[in-house]
Amino acid sequence: MNLAWALKRLSVMNGREVRYRLKQSAATRLARLGIGVARPSEPSIALGTSWVADLPRQFDPAPYRRAAEEILAGRFNVFAMRGCELGFPPEWNRDPKTGVRAPLSFGKTLNYRDESLVGDIKYLWEPNRHLELVTLAQTWHLTGEQRFAAGCRDLLNSWFEQCPYPLGPHWTSSLEHGVRLLNWAFAWRLLGGESSALFEGEEGARFKSRWLQSIYQQCHFIAGHLSRFSSANNHILGELTGLYVACSVWPYWRECAGWKESSRAELEHEALLQNFADGVNREQATWYHHEVADMMLIAGLFNRSDAVQFQAPYWNRLEAMLDFIAGLMNVAGAVPMIGDSDDAVMVRLSPVPDFNVYRSLLATGALLFGRSDFKSKAGAFDDKSRWLLGDAAAVQLGALPVSAGDAVARKPSFPQGGYFVLGDELGGPNEVLIVADVAPLGYLAIAAHGHADALSFVISCFGEEVFSDPGTFAYHTQRKWRDYFRGTSAHNTIRIDGLDQSVAGGSFLWTRHANAKLLRFDSGAEADHLAGEHYGYQRLADPVSVQRQWAYHKRKRRLTVTDTLECKASHQIETFWHFAAHCQVTLDEGSAIVQAKGVRVTLTWPKGLSARLVRGQEDPPLGWESRSFDLKTPAPCVVVAGSIAGSWQGVTEISIERL
Repeated sequence: MNLAWALKRLSVMNGREVRYRLKQSAATRLARLGIGVARPSEPSIALGTSWVADLPRQFDPAPYRRAAEEILAGRFNVFAMRGCELGFPPEWNRDPKTGVRAPLSFGKTLNYRDESLVGDIKYLWEPNRHLELVTLAQTWHLTGEQRFAAGCRDLLNSWFEQCPYPLGPHWTSSLEHGVRLLNWAFAWRLLGGESSALFEGEEGARFKSRWLQSIYQQCHFIAGHLSRFSSANNHILGELTGLYVACSVWPYWRECAGWKESSRAELEHEALLQNFADGVNREQATWYHHEVADMMLIAGLFNRSDAVQFQAPYWNRLEAMLDFIAGLMNVAGAVPMIGDSDDAVMVRLSPVPDFNVYRSLLATGALLFGRSDFKSKAGAFDDKSRWLLGDAAAVQLGALPVSAGDAVARKPSFPQGGYFVLGDELGGPNEVLIVADVAPLGYLAIAAHGHADALSFVISCFGEEVFSDPGTFAYHTQRKWRDYFRGTSAHNTIRIDGLDQSVAGGSFLWTRHANAKLLRFDSGAEADHLAGEHYGYQRLADPVSVQRQWAYHKRKRRLTVTDTLECKASHQIETFWHFAAHCQVTLDEGSAIVQAKGVRVTLTWPKGLSARLVRGQEDPPLGWESRSFDLKTPAPCVVVAGSIAGSWQGVTEISIERL
């Protein structure tokens, strides 16, 4: 482990966390000696629960069969590697990206951050979540073709053999176990549960025994290694969801009752703790917002048949989270790429390549909460919603009345989470949608998935993304690109003296936070106004406070952005304007002309500053867009820069025209 990183990580821990980490370290040393490891008793036969009473069948099986055939042919989609030839079954301990084979050393002492040891851990872990297992099980359920069920058995048997408890990279992370158990739970029911034909005969009984033993071992691992304290972000929610669902589906061991009750109670607590009352997930990342909402949804569906129900505040918080998605979604169904994203899903229930996770959540939420506005924004009842709610749900959703105002209904502000919506004709073909960030950096002391994007914003015009957030691209590897995509220069905001607003201490660690503060927000028939500030640059020898004001004039379709810097000495300033990759940008004297489908935008910057157009610059990185994890595309960026001497104010005008 890198000593410098360890010291920085230690600096954000309090005394209780340090003591907890020391206790966990001691338990790990004992586990290496065989003390405290999982020792399952003989499983009893008990009645487990499911997420839906009757499994749905009203699907077109063709896309499921195509996806399953690819899996059986050994071709997997792993992030940027589409149709990757992994073989069937794959080598589970071999990173498909680098080819590195991780050792089968004791899992909890294996340094999964060491690329030379494990390769790219994200790529190594992803196939081991077993999303493909669900696709095979779905296809068997829809077609009855035995080879797909046999594929499930072969996939699992190979995993049991290659990934023995508690050795190797797949016995390092409780979150990975949580996600894997979720996929196993769905596959178990789709394959027939206790009465599955896969369990018939002596060979079937052995297979079932191995599967159940691994389930117990992973539950035991999660229960003993929950992500606590400064690590208690979406990881602990995913771990608790996996443990709760596993104990609901397989209540076969004496420990299950305790695990289930503790995970249910803590899941309910964390769901309220990690999401603001206004519905914004505290990690300040829209993809993780979706993931957490999905965790809460899946756990909630399994909980509906439980004797101890989640209380109303849990469901109210989930509904508020869907309100946030609806508030940020443009008329074309796109949601800004704020904060980190790794493209992860809890369970892949739809094989559609361009599946819209946000619209799907709204479709499911429309029925759960009786929300016609969610139905309007969802647009259709998708496959995932049908798998989760059943065939009858489609009819029930169809009967939910929709009013003319549903398409435009949305909350304009999320003051606790720090996001504000400005614009005009929202939800209609002439929509101008501005989403502005006056938010905290991220959650807890490490703010792992937040970006240095205070006072940034994005603009969508008539359903076309114009001013964009470039995304994420990299996580554990490619540090240069990790730092760029989450840094200040990758966002539509201002940077001082070439420094990020917040100070990074590692790939998922911020040691100083530039949290933004709201000064004003009001929305009227003629104009919307917003003002905020942050103090990320107070750390400079000559401290600088940063304030930004937005004024959107609806009839003129004009946004005025006023930046105010308070300081005493000289500083270099840069304002970055990032545009979606499909935009065409040209510089004129004192302005930039931006054209996309059906829209032209003119950006005029403050006098005394100069501008340059950058697209796909490698060193230092600038002018890129990442729509998917580990994929990047050159995209236009206008950098407006200059020097100031003492306090300064600059006005940028953005005019929007429909072509």
